[in-house]
Amino acid sequence: MDSAQKTARVAGALYLLSAVTAGAPLIYVSSTLIVPGSAEATADKILASEMLFRASMVSELIGAITFIFMVRALYRLLDRVNHRHALLMVILVLASVPITFLNVTNETAALTLLHGANFLSVFDKSQRDVMAMLFLTLHDDGVNLANIFWGLWLFPFGLLVMRSGFIPWILGVLLLVNGLALTVVSLTTLLLPAYLDIVNRFAIIPELGELWMMLWLLIKGVKAMPSGSAAA
Repeated sequence: MDSAQKTARVAGALYLLSAVTAGAPLIYVSSTLIVPGSAEATADKILASEMLFRASMVSELIGAITFIFMVRALYRLLDRVNHRHALLMVILVLASVPITFLNVTNETAALTLLHGANFLSVFDKSQRDVMAMLFLTLHDDGVNLANIFWGLWLFPFGLLVMRSGFIPWILGVLLLVNGLALTVVSLTTLLLPAYLDIVNRFAIIPELGELWMMLWLLIKGVKAMPSGSAAA
């Protein structure tokens, strides 16, 4: 296996690992532990499954760290196509990582409130539950902010794929559409939240564009590198 093929497979594996470790906790916590409109029920669910809740926090961080190594592998693979686009791709990925790390502190704050540390004794349980729900809501807001960068980095990535000559150009188109969908969803959340459900229904299919890229890199890899101009 040549170095480019190996790099592609490594990038695909890290891409898939990052998506699973970062995405699964977000889906799990929101669908299983958060009870909309009920801070007390949410608190009870989290405390009853605290180890899983903590594991989801660690998984988010692992996903962010893996994201860094994934984009490094993609940079090695695609820098020869266009250096500026490859560098922009890396910058946009790295910009999302601090947001993720800081965002996890909202979940640790929620746990601190639910456990009722001594310095929180001035608040009764119902007040602590409400404040914990506030921090969980802030976590969701932080995810939405990071999601802007998760969408934007797909634009230079998609262009690099389309121009590479060693990855099918259609995968680059799917990445561009995926990036547009993620960005529109995030901006709708901030600007027009009343329309979010409608936008999400239209965005769900385009948001699968990254999955095809992950699987292609992992299973098929890349063609033999074009010599000369195509990959220069």
